[in-house]
Amino acid sequence: MSIGETLAQARHRAGLSVAQVSEQTRIRPLIIRSIEAADYSLCGGDYYAREDIRSIAEVVGADPGPLIEMYDRVRRAPGPVPPAGPDEPPGPPRPAWHRRPAFMLAFGVVAIVLTISSVGYRFMQEPRPGPRAAAVAADKHTSLLHITVGYPGQPDAAPAPGPAPARHPDPEQTLRRAHSMAPVSAVAFGPEGRGHGDDPRGAWLAIDGHRRTAWHTGRYTTARPGTLRPGTGLLLDMGHPVKITAIRVTLGAAAGASFQIRIGDQPKLADLQAAASSAGPGGIVRMTMARPATGRYVLVWFTRLPPGPGETYQADVHGIGVKARS
Repeated sequence: MSIGETLAQARHRAGLSVAQVSEQTRIRPLIIRSIEAADYSLCGGDYYAREDIRSIAEVVGADPGPLIEMYDRVRRAPGPVPPAGPDEPPGPPRPAWHRRPAFMLAFGVVAIVLTISSVGYRFMQEPRPGPRAAAVAADKHTSLLHITVGYPGQPDAAPAPGPAPARHPDPEQTLRRAHSMAPVSAVAFGPEGRGHGDDPRGAWLAIDGHRRTAWHTGRYTTARPGTLRPGTGLLLDMGHPVKITAIRVTLGAAAGASFQIRIGDQPKLADLQAAASSAGPGGIVRMTMARPATGRYVLVWFTRLPPGPGETYQADVHGIGVKARS
């Protein structure tokens, strides 16, 4: 079966409609239907197509690993030139003469010359160290996080006139340098510390790798547990200090949760520094850091809860993914 057929069958088995999958993944229904029909032109490129496949698979209960491997295999398979996609403009097949030895030799010489010229130019443009560089190096400002909540492939707004904005690393390059790390453990966390939070026995369900299981906060009569206590959360132990570059938190479908990501080397609320925050969305929330945050412990700290059963408020965490490097 194709990737789309596998995802469609898993969605039907899960009893979910396209609209329900869209609500949980924040992917437009049109894109979901296109992927199920093996059309990835609306995804915006291979990177976003893989992320869309992964998100949909997690919601419908399919294993995303083999599907992404199949996607890479199909996209890179040798054979006739495939139809042009969003990353490759349409054009005629390559002529046979491009395989001749003389052409390959000439092409290689040109490539070497261009590479040497590019390296020389970049070296000439390299800024020399000085007082200004030292002042920049001494800057210790806390890094911000880019929080992605929306639809892949939407065009960016035109830049406003004025000074050029500060450049941030390409999220795709940042993710390539890091890799997924599984936490050693997860425990409920309250103002008193580890083991004093909500649902202590179910904390491990947030990192067991199954989309249908979840850790739940307690049921509160108000959306803000801060009226009763400063907050409630889930503490991950990475085993040793790591440089965290991205975090993915999979919540329940209900919107209205507000939470912080706090990172540090000591499992105490006062020692865990706030590195990011998210307010409002349900489903999958992805956060990519402009600069890595270093620490052994990662705390998902809820300060506002979405509507739960009855007239109560409760947050569900179905999964937490951490991308980091040692």
